[in-house]
Amino acid sequence: MIEPTANIDFNLLTALDALLEEESVTAAADRLGLSGPAMSRALGRIRRTVGDPILVRAGRRMVPTPRAVEIKAEVRRLVEAAHGVLSPAGPADPARLNRVFTLNASDVMVTILGPPLVARVAREAPGVVLRFLGESHVDLPLLRDGVADLELGVIDSPEPEVRTAPLFEDRIVAVVRGGHPLAEQPLTARRLVAGPHLGFSRRGRLAGPLDTALAERGLRRRVIATVPTLAAMLMMVRDSDAVGLAPERTAAPMIRGLGLRALSVPLDLPPMPMAMAWHPRQEADPGHRWLREVVRETVAATVV
Repeated sequence: MIEPTANIDFNLLTALDALLEEESVTAAADRLGLSGPAMSRALGRIRRTVGDPILVRAGRRMVPTPRAVEIKAEVRRLVEAAHGVLSPAGPADPARLNRVFTLNASDVMVTILGPPLVARVAREAPGVVLRFLGESHVDLPLLRDGVADLELGVIDSPEPEVRTAPLFEDRIVAVVRGGHPLAEQPLTARRLVAGPHLGFSRRGRLAGPLDTALAERGLRRRVIATVPTLAAMLMMVRDSDAVGLAPERTAAPMIRGLGLRALSVPLDLPPMPMAMAWHPRQEADPGHRWLREVVRETVAATVV
């Protein structure tokens, strides 16, 4: 009697492959670490499923039937394919990757990491395209929704399941134009709040940790404008007497390039932990693992 297809145990493929390779119930059992009776039962089930004896006795040995000879190569291929599907994926070969990775990052992270990251990816993985998204003024579940593959920056409100990895820690400094009076003497909290301030916030916020620290001393600064990007704020600082705030390590190349001065803030402000985040669906993906490692190494070589 032939077993119904719906009741097929696909583990029988492994047993059938061993039987066809060894042409012996005993040898096939040894190969799979089974007992002789267990392998004999498997052969019985295979015979009922296939509707063919598969192996028949010829003297002291067993020989395959024509049907067994016919399906032997296909059975081997299926078993190898199954092992490939169920085995852990190996490391990605960057040279053979062909995909688009979407990164959600602030303008300053794109400015400092973009050039070296794009250059390295172009060398190692010419089939890979990096697509950078600007930060929105509202928090959106871009990783959860599959809109972005990786998020870079201060990960302050991740979804519960999102994975994060630290990259480096930054701190806030005051930034002024070259020749600004604040740069001529040691900066104090009272001197810091004496002049106008420019802020940057993708959400349009007018206050932050600095204002909390100042309030504890009975001080308050005067913010005259806020813009959505650090680059825009630094350009405005360069052309005015206003004071800006910037992440010291991340913004260092931009501050130097614009001829600005970075001054230590004389207040105990919380650090800025820079990190990368991704959704668990990407955790084991070889291409994504390669990208995360490239980002880590690029950060280590770029951020001083």
